Amino acid sequence: MKLLRFGEFGKEKPGIIDKDGKIRDLSSHITDINGETITSENLKKISTIDLSSLPIVPNNTRLGACVGNIGKFLCIGLNYSDHAAESGMPVPGEPILFSKATSAVVGPNDNVEIPKNSSETDWEVELGIVIGKKAKYINENEAENYIAGYCVINDVSEREFQIKREGQWTKGKSCDTFGPTGPYLVTKDEIEDVQNLSMYLEVNGKKMQNGSTNTMIFSANHIVYYLSQFMSLHPGDVIATGTPPGVGLGMKPPVFLKAGDVMKLGIEGLGEQQQTCIQA
Repeated sequence: MKLLRFGEFGKEKPGIIDKDGKIRDLSSHITDINGETITSENLKKISTIDLSSLPIVPNNTRLGACVGNIGKFLCIGLNYSDHAAESGMPVPGEPILFSKATSAVVGPNDNVEIPKNSSETDWEVELGIVIGKKAKYINENEAENYIAGYCVINDVSEREFQIKREGQWTKGKSCDTFGPTGPYLVTKDEIEDVQNLSMYLEVNGKKMQNGSTNTMIFSANHIVYYLSQFMSLHPGDVIATGTPPGVGLGMKPPVFLKAGDVMKLGIEGLGEQQQTCIQA
């Protein structure tokens, strides 16, 4: 299934894509797409609904982030071998963890704000994992049982805030609008091999990132297992799993976003996003 949220920011309703690619309104069955409604039991119930009986949502309706009320937005850094090489950094021995503030979350096609005093705003197409079941001290071979599905994330980053200012990465990752998420939460049964999905990102029509999840250092299942050793993961938590090469920081000379730039990005089977950059 491809689940989504549509409508005005902060007032989104739950939706689902039917076999013809149309958005259907799920609000007569569930209140939202969030941690309470994406458990395996609820997803089974949703899968039995006759979608033809649901109202069609107009094509030009705004899409919100595909998960509402995200509890934790966790991120893994330097998780692609080719991106680590591009960054001139060693391949990490275990996942590098940082957080992204949930206040950064926006819809997949909402504007991205270039922060005040920013000169190094960058892009990162990433595979997102959506947790569907509480995970604590789990084994790696059972990690997939705790995943509800996957999504596209643009882990927008301000490199000066992230790297050159003192402290950890979080403040360079958490500016308002720095977390476009969606368009869909694609349930895991629709993805044959999450570790073999092509992914790309363009800026103003020019291909910047062209990669695949098959160069991830730590797999989606390993990441869920690993994080569960340090904290409980709850339904509705989202994990961004790293980016392939082609970020602006890695170019010579570096290239960064400015107002008016348009980003388009996508992952095979998970949909596409498009954002216009504006000045905050």
